[in-house]
Amino acid sequence: MKIWLFLIFCTLSVRVFAQQKAVEGIVFDKDSKDRIAKVNIVNVTSGKSVYNSLKGEFSIEAQPGDVLIFSKPDHFNDTLHVKSNDALAVYMKRSAIMLKEVFIRDTLLTPEKQFAATKRDYTKIYGSEYSQSLLSVAPGLGAGIGIDALYNAFSRSGRNAAKLRETIEKDYHQQEIDYRFNRPFVASVTRLKDQQLTDFMQRYRPGYYLVKTTTDYEFIASIKANLRRFLRSPRTFSLAPLVTPTVTNN
Repeated sequence: MKIWLFLIFCTLSVRVFAQQKAVEGIVFDKDSKDRIAKVNIVNVTSGKSVYNSLKGEFSIEAQPGDVLIFSKPDHFNDTLHVKSNDALAVYMKRSAIMLKEVFIRDTLLTPEKQFAATKRDYTKIYGSEYSQSLLSVAPGLGAGIGIDALYNAFSRSGRNAAKLRETIEKDYHQQEIDYRFNRPFVASVTRLKDQQLTDFMQRYRPGYYLVKTTTDYEFIASIKANLRRFLRSPRTFSLAPLVTPTVTNN
């Protein structure tokens, strides 16, 4: 009798062991078709759970009839009924739209960068032939007068180039002032707006040297000092309103 019980127990153990096979598969993103990792796979029937690998692969003990639930925070849950021990391909749909990666670059050049770009554009007036010193040094001969530099200094093309450089540099200085002494920034410091802000900025427009040499604290302090002067006599230098002449038809 004991022998028969032992044989029955062994037979049942073999059947149970044979039934506990692993179901394997890979989890994909339904839209991109890329493999996704960190997916939790739960066998609801047996209560066992595993995570898939970084390659999206998983292996969990299951048998036909078991229910598997796949879950991931940024995806909708997916439920599968195991029909066989064949490998599974699971496709999970994202719970949010994944936007493509976008690189944003600053296209607004600072005055320094604009000035450097202008120099590159006007290579003829900022090239080496226009930046030579009047004094030149030749090996073994000492210092002398540079012929090219003299020509550029006294020729018409050289004078025109010098004038153009001077104009470009003046424009650069004004751009530097506008870049720092701009309307939104001055309005935030002074709390002025509309015509008062316009009058203040026209009256107390700073110079290039002040803009380039002061710290932010010093620059704001100078604006506030000018604001106190402005508030004492706001109409002193204000522009007269425009007058539109009446047109009469003869």
